[in-house]
Amino acid sequence: MTVAKVLADFQERSWDFRGTRLRGLVAGPSGADAVVLLHGLGGAASNWALLAPELARRRRVIALDLPGHGWSAPLPAAPGLGSYADAVAAVVEQERLGAVGLVGHSFGGLVSIRLAVRRPELVRGVVLAATAGISSHTRWAERVLALLGWLQPGRRISPYWKAVAASDALKRLVFGHWFADDPTALSPAAVEAVLRDINLHTDTDSAWRALTQDDPRADLHRVRCPALVLWGASDNQLPLEDAFDFARRLHAPVRVIAKCGHLLIVERPDACLDAIETFLDAADRAALKR
Repeated sequence: MTVAKVLADFQERSWDFRGTRLRGLVAGPSGADAVVLLHGLGGAASNWALLAPELARRRRVIALDLPGHGWSAPLPAAPGLGSYADAVAAVVEQERLGAVGLVGHSFGGLVSIRLAVRRPELVRGVVLAATAGISSHTRWAERVLALLGWLQPGRRISPYWKAVAASDALKRLVFGHWFADDPTALSPAAVEAVLRDINLHTDTDSAWRALTQDDPRADLHRVRCPALVLWGASDNQLPLEDAFDFARRLHAPVRVIAKCGHLLIVERPDACLDAIETFLDAADRAALKR
């Protein structure tokens, strides 16, 4: 099944943030508790295709293209992480969602942390899925991301996602080691969800620069909402030690998914869904008691 069919019930929406057009996909019962899904560096709203429809059965779901990614325009000036968090806040406020759950993958997790610190009244709970910010805050990571930003391998591969989806050899080449524990197990929909919209990006350089310049550890004590740290046991991009560091500083539980790499949201969507829904249900109940 294609991503378009999986996301058939989602509507495309756009919002304005300081003159920048943001785009996202929206579905789920109007007035229900809301969850905002934030993709990783170089990702897009389509990354959530295997999770968003299930979450939208009971919740209002917004899968957002972060600025400079997918169909969202870039921010007008070289931003820090705060600008990305403010963009998400603008969407939440314009949709009149109240306090939302945030689920952030990799770079999106770091944006979620920044939003929870800057605008705590807008966040009722945060799921940090293989979140960047610790190992990525190194000179080595900065050099690697600068090289990848120059080469832009994803943009070159994106038009050929169908060929990648049909070939175990190509899946190993594209997703091996750094991204997936077992690349050959990725479904065609998972490959499409990850690769389809990469060639639409207009500014990922600002995002990786903001990522490498931001160390969230000094501010994690300011996150007041409940948090869950969700990680792949075989993540070779952001090590499991980062998960336990986040959890210790946030006083949050850790859920580790076996035989899963950095792309956990497409590698093991069922396990991710169970963890996310269990956490959000608990966060919603806690919000009602406050």
